[in-house]
Amino acid sequence: MTYLPLAEKYRPQNFSDVLGQEHLLNENGILKKMISNKQYSSFILWGNPGTGKTTIAQLFKTKSNLPFIFFSAVLSGIKEVKEVMKEAEQQKKISGEPTIIFIDEIHRFNRSQQDAFLHYVETGAIILIGATTENPSFNVISALLSRCHVFILNQLSIENIKSIIIKILTAEEKSEFFSEKAIDFLAHSAGGDTRKAINLLEICLNNLIETNENKIYDENTIQEVLSVKTLMYDKKGEEHYNLISALHKSLRGSDPQAGLYWLARMLESGDDPLYIIRRLVRFAAEDIGLADPNALVQAIAVKDAFMFLGMPESNVCIAQLVVYLATAPKSNSVYSAIKLAQKKAKETGHEPVPYVIRNAPTKLMKDIGYGSEYKYDHDYENHYYYQKYFPDNLKEEMFYQPSKFGFEKDIAKRIEWWNKLKNIQKNNND
Repeated sequence: MTYLPLAEKYRPQNFSDVLGQEHLLNENGILKKMISNKQYSSFILWGNPGTGKTTIAQLFKTKSNLPFIFFSAVLSGIKEVKEVMKEAEQQKKISGEPTIIFIDEIHRFNRSQQDAFLHYVETGAIILIGATTENPSFNVISALLSRCHVFILNQLSIENIKSIIIKILTAEEKSEFFSEKAIDFLAHSAGGDTRKAINLLEICLNNLIETNENKIYDENTIQEVLSVKTLMYDKKGEEHYNLISALHKSLRGSDPQAGLYWLARMLESGDDPLYIIRRLVRFAAEDIGLADPNALVQAIAVKDAFMFLGMPESNVCIAQLVVYLATAPKSNSVYSAIKLAQKKAKETGHEPVPYVIRNAPTKLMKDIGYGSEYKYDHDYENHYYYQKYFPDNLKEEMFYQPSKFGFEKDIAKRIEWWNKLKNIQKNNND
């Protein structure tokens, strides 16, 4: 008897058996109606691994009775794509029926490969079903994306995955060997990936056969068999950016506990610590800034500590930085100031630098007037002499407005003092 992996052996045979995607597959779901009404259109299934993308595509094959061709974006080249498109076009002319083209990991197809499908989608020669774990907005060309529905698949809940495990154990007549805690542990270990949950279960079942023991699995024995508990995470995919966003926003919201949690999630999943530290350095300037100038110093110190210690010794250093940043006073005044200054620079980049503050390294430049009448501030009282440093045709502006938090309260006093000296001199000059 041909061996089938459990994930394939127990792949759902009806839409009603697909868990977690009821919004698409129940009686009022758009995909279910598409099959029932035989009104097919191209679509992209976007979801994490193990959410049912391939299963849904195969159910379309079974329920529609249309010609079906499977493509793997990893294995297929542009030559093969063009050949199949021509066959599909010929099939449409002969039978009047379109061909369903299922592309697994469509985000891995390059632009020219994706372009090759456009004409055939438009003419109705093919019904394109794409599956992707990546955000199609970033990885599918806009022309193809505009011709396809995008359906988001939910990550399965722990209860969904537990029910699948129980169903398989019942069918395999192995329920008696797994405690409730063991099933719960397997479901949590899968990280929302049904296929991973079933594969982990299969390892445990195979171990029962190999050892010829009738032992009952609990959480500890499953950990021994599986060796490690894995986290579901793609270090280059969208989830990577979701997690760093969660960390950033937790720190901005001054929640050190949540910050530590998201940091731990990233570190435990094997993310690059240097990437995390780089983001924390940016955070120190963007969200704390001069409310606590020491935040940036701390961030750079942790970068140096990481370069010196490496991992895992640096994990406590990064955690210390996360707590420091979360509890520091917050200000985005400098961040807002540079954005305003950049906007003004784009609008007025043609304005010349005033002669008075130009550099004059040569005699010719001095003769032209570069640097003429420039006042050296240190020669005057309070080491200050008012001069206009903006372009001649541009009025002076206040880009930076210090907040009322942390050290910026002191900076506000400093700015007030300098402005007072400026106004006195301007009035005297007038």
